[in-house]
Amino acid sequence: MRRAAFAALLALAATPLAADEMIRSPSGNIVCIATETDGVAGVRCDLDAISKQSLKRPKDCDLDFGQAYFVETTSKRGVAMCYGDTALGPEGRVIAYGETWRWKGLSCASSPAGMRCANARGAGFEISRQRQRLF
Repeated sequence: MRRAAFAALLALAATPLAADEMIRSPSGNIVCIATETDGVAGVRCDLDAISKQSLKRPKDCDLDFGQAYFVETTSKRGVAMCYGDTALGPEGRVIAYGETWRWKGLSCASSPAGMRCANARGAGFEISRQRQRLF
């Protein structure tokens, strides 16, 4: 009996989780990854290159800052992340300029001016090479 329960537990642990959604801007400068944890969906977008940093680095941030942004379905405001990793990579479906991607209560609109991601409450961020804004 214990052996059967252990085998069932191993089978459950080996079941792959649903793949994260990944999108990118046509230029490839912005890559976003959508994830869901404990029923709360979120989207993180990273900028590969910026020409101007619009937001001030927090004093308690010892890692990278200014090129990663995040919003969840429950957020009241988008977040500029203090981070040590990246969402950048060659994966992700290209979201053409003028197209809006929607996923689990989140949306990201792609335009030549950048990417604007928000939740249904209206919280989110707008990012581009030249400007980064939280709302």
